[in-house]
Amino acid sequence: MQSMNKEEQWLLDEKYHGRKTAAYQKDVLRLRRGEPKDYVIGFVEFLGCKIDLSKRPLIPRFETEFWAEQAIEAMSEWQIANSKKGHSLLATGFSLRVLDIFSGSGAIGIAIAKKIPGAHVAFADSEENCIGQIAINCSLNKIPADRYEIIQSDVFENIAGTFDVIVANPPYIPLKNKHKVQESAINHEPHVSLFGKEDGLFYIKQFLIQARSCLAPAGKLYMEFDSHQKPAIAKLLKQYGYKAWKFKKDQYGRWRYVVVGN
Repeated sequence: MQSMNKEEQWLLDEKYHGRKTAAYQKDVLRLRRGEPKDYVIGFVEFLGCKIDLSKRPLIPRFETEFWAEQAIEAMSEWQIANSKKGHSLLATGFSLRVLDIFSGSGAIGIAIAKKIPGAHVAFADSEENCIGQIAINCSLNKIPADRYEIIQSDVFENIAGTFDVIVANPPYIPLKNKHKVQESAINHEPHVSLFGKEDGLFYIKQFLIQARSCLAPAGKLYMEFDSHQKPAIAKLLKQYGYKAWKFKKDQYGRWRYVVVGN
């Protein structure tokens, strides 16, 4: 008899509550054929939020969860500082305006909306399935309708106004490195969310060129990237006129995101 691996056991416990039904057996076959377990089980946890994956957006990564938590902590500190100055978010109705761009499942923005009282989050993505997925996840996590909006947009094409915080996880894997990507991701996850054209910088360039005009004067921008892209991104930030930025590492000690001021 074949022993049950950890993924199959997790599936049995989480999705089927210990019952080996016919549907469970079908899902085991999906796992054994290489489909990511998060798609098979149908959701993933992200900073305490349940993120549905039924429309098959990019699966949120642990590295993204790490820096999103750092960003939320910084926003919370900002909120406390403003409260001490007499600008209580809850008392005045003031909103921290946040843009979650290249939003995918909406995981980052949903975590922000749940953890930052008074924050208003605009979600933006170019893909129809992601627009539907974000709506599902906002409802699933009980985000009030007046605290978010969902915009279908190719980068900043349909986005207006300025934001106090912009969070971005653009497609950044170079097509030339496709052979290095996990087979399960290549076969099952959306390539439009993974690959940033040949050198991986295509969407990063578009984003950084346009983000300055959408960032409030004292605003902050958080952007994920791959560690080898750090020198190229530093050059782009200087080229596009940004004044201050700081590169930061993920939980594995790899350069993973940059925090930029306008």
